[in-house]
Amino acid sequence: MTRITLLPHDEICPSGAEIEATPGQSICDALLEHDIEIDHACGQVCACTTCHVVVREGFDSLSASDEDEDDMLDRAWGLTAQSRLSCQAKVGSVPLVVEIPKYSINHAKENH
Repeated sequence: MTRITLLPHDEICPSGAEIEATPGQSICDALLEHDIEIDHACGQVCACTTCHVVVREGFDSLSASDEDEDDMLDRAWGLTAQSRLSCQAKVGSVPLVVEIPKYSINHAKENH
């Protein structure tokens, strides 16, 4: 199992969290499995940016992003060099420190 430390997020996880993930599992699935309700409006098919996370530690241990993910990430709020879509980033064996950005672009949630 791989430890994921989630930094505090005012709405989703105010105290932060430390969870265990199975190598090969997506960060999104690991968070949801531990009742951390990260947005995933497209159903985890790499068609939105609502599950955008910033991997503060362990970034290089994740599965590589593909062109579709990179194109979608260009639309994410608060994009950094350590940004990933949590539905696409597969956990390896290195512990991770993950931050959920303060905002996400979720048109359904925003009533657009």
